Amino acid sequence: MRKHTKLIIALSLILQILLIKVLANFPEFVEKYYSNGIYQWISKLMHFVFGWIPFSVGDILYTVAVLYVIRWFFKNRKRVRQDTKNYFLDILSAVSVGYFAFHILWAFNYYRLPLHKSLNIKNEYSTEQLVKFTEELILKTNVIHGIIEEQDTSMVIMPYTKRELIALAPKGYDRLAKEYPNLAYWPSSLKRSIYSLPLTYMGFSGYLNPFTNEAQIDGLIPTYKYPTTTSHEIAHQLGFAAENEANFIGAMAAMKHDNIYFNYSGYSFALQHCLNDLYVRDPAKYEELLITIHIGVLKNYEEARLFWQSYENISEPFFKNTYSGFLMANNQRGGIESYSYVVALLVNYFDTHPL
Repeated sequence: MRKHTKLIIALSLILQILLIKVLANFPEFVEKYYSNGIYQWISKLMHFVFGWIPFSVGDILYTVAVLYVIRWFFKNRKRVRQDTKNYFLDILSAVSVGYFAFHILWAFNYYRLPLHKSLNIKNEYSTEQLVKFTEELILKTNVIHGIIEEQDTSMVIMPYTKRELIALAPKGYDRLAKEYPNLAYWPSSLKRSIYSLPLTYMGFSGYLNPFTNEAQIDGLIPTYKYPTTTSHEIAHQLGFAAENEANFIGAMAAMKHDNIYFNYSGYSFALQHCLNDLYVRDPAKYEELLITIHIGVLKNYEEARLFWQSYENISEPFFKNTYSGFLMANNQRGGIESYSYVVALLVNYFDTHPL
């Protein structure tokens, strides 16, 4: 009976994959019944269960799981020849259960409606629109920088600890939820990853654990990046799986926050995306606009660049390419990087919501 059950579970992996392929063609269904339905209850339950715990339960679970898998392969190394059928049956049934849990707990969100459709805004923009919006962002970012720092050459240094910034991040969603009730965030479940060092070497500033719904923030990244990074991970917790959509929502939450340091982080983050896109579209205009940005803002950009440069290693491209491939396999065609879609959301949203 046990072998029969394992066979059914293992074979169900094929059925699950086919089901997901079908669901990918019905984003409205996923949006209504999963992302704005079942998932809302799942995420809140996870936050109530794990959110109050001061350390990352998900990181602990991953550690235990990795150790168990290593131990299992070591103990069963001889079975690959002596009991090949059941050996692979055990592996496939475990993968099937994990695949099911991953999707039912979070990953069906990969197949929801694209954000521009749910926001009812355009997905295209001209270079002229990009230039105009970038100029507005530069003005806004410079003004905020000028309020914080007396000298336009001074880099902004956050007067908060990283723990305090994590605690402050949900307040941006309180204000954002007044316009979009589905972005209400409570209770919170935000943790600094206990594996921040390897996370940094892999080139990631945070991640969401889909099995505990805890948002893990890299404890080593520059403090001024914390408002947008934490807000980005909250967007994932709210069910926005696409990296570019989480970037947009995270930036919005920081920009609408009642704390000026969050505003600075949000606007400078949005500006950086627009500058990257403008550099591709019109390098001459990019150079023209770059000199109008406060030197202190550019110093913050340089701070982040030097931070990541100091952790560059031969494994980083492997992890990033692997993750990008994973995203593409899960209905995210842009992979890990897709500046143009983030910019499209920003340009078209603020076309009807002036800065």
